[in-house]
Amino acid sequence: MSRVPVLVGPTASGKTAVSILIAGRLGAEIISADSRQVYRFMDIGTAKPSGKERRAVPHYFIDDLTPEEEFSAGSFGKAGCEIVSRILRRKKVPFVVGGSGLYVRAIIDGLFDGPSAEGELRGLLGERLRREGPEKLLEELRAVDPEAASKMLPTNTRRIIRALEVYHLTGRPISKLQQKPLRRDFTPVLAALRWDRAALYARIDRRVEDMIARGLVSEARRLRSKGYSSSLNALQTVGYKEVFEFLEGEYDSTRMVELIKQNSRRYAKRQMTWFRRDRRIRWFDVRGEEEFPEIAARISEYFLSEGCGSG
Repeated sequence: MSRVPVLVGPTASGKTAVSILIAGRLGAEIISADSRQVYRFMDIGTAKPSGKERRAVPHYFIDDLTPEEEFSAGSFGKAGCEIVSRILRRKKVPFVVGGSGLYVRAIIDGLFDGPSAEGELRGLLGERLRREGPEKLLEELRAVDPEAASKMLPTNTRRIIRALEVYHLTGRPISKLQQKPLRRDFTPVLAALRWDRAALYARIDRRVEDMIARGLVSEARRLRSKGYSSSLNALQTVGYKEVFEFLEGEYDSTRMVELIKQNSRRYAKRQMTWFRRDRRIRWFDVRGEEEFPEIAARISEYFLSEGCGSG
C-alpha cells in the first residue's frame, strides 16, 4: 500500500513555506486540505500560496469554486482520494497539507457514508436556523449528540444542520457513525509543526496586521460588490466575518483587528487540540522562520524513511 505524506499544523505555523520546500525534495504535488482556500476571490484572508509558489509546485483545491458554492469535508474527502490515486498512477507523490482538521481526516481516514441530504428536512432546519438562531439548534444537538456538539461553535451552521439531519434520518448520533470511517487504499504518514504558544500567537498577530496592510478590507469590499453576502458559509470564517461586521458598522477598525487576532488565536488553539488527539502524528518543533529549511529537510527525511516518495 502506498504511503502518503501529510503535513498539518495550526494557522500561521509556516505550513505553506515548509510544504513548498518538502515538495521540492520529494517531487510531490500538494493537495490543500483547507476549507477556504478552495474559494476564488478569497486570497488575503485565507493566506493562499502565492502564484510563484503554485507555479513551483502543483496544487489542488485552490480557487476551484466561487463563494456561494457548497463544499463539504465529505466532498473534499472523495475528490481528494481520486486525486491521490491519479497522482500515484503517474508515479508522483501526493502530499496533503492543511490545517482544517476535519478535511485532513476526510481524506486520510474517510468520513462515514451517511444518508443523503433530504430536501424537506434540510429546508425545515434551515428555516428554524433563520427563525430561532444557531444557538438554539446547537442546544438541540447537545441533547442528542453532545460529542458532536462539543466540537462545534454556533457559527458552524452547516455542520450543526448536517448533524441534526443525520440524527433525524437515522436515529443515531453522527459522532457514533463517524467512528466507522471509510477505508483508504493508502497509508498516511503524518508530521506537524509545533511552536511555543506565545511565539505562535505573536506570529498570528503579525500576520493579521500584514493581511490588513495588504488589503483585507478591500478584498471584503470586492466580495460584497460581487453580491456575496456575509451569511454565506464560505465567509463565516475568521478574518472575513469580522471585516464584514466592520463594514456593516458593528464596530470600528481597531476593534475589528483586535477581534481577528483574538479569534485567530482561538482557532489555532482548537486546531492544536484536534491534532494532539491523533497519535500517528510526529511533531517537529519550530522556533523561527529561519529554521524552515532545516525543518523541511528533517521532515523530508522522516517521510522518506517511512516509505513516502518512492513512487
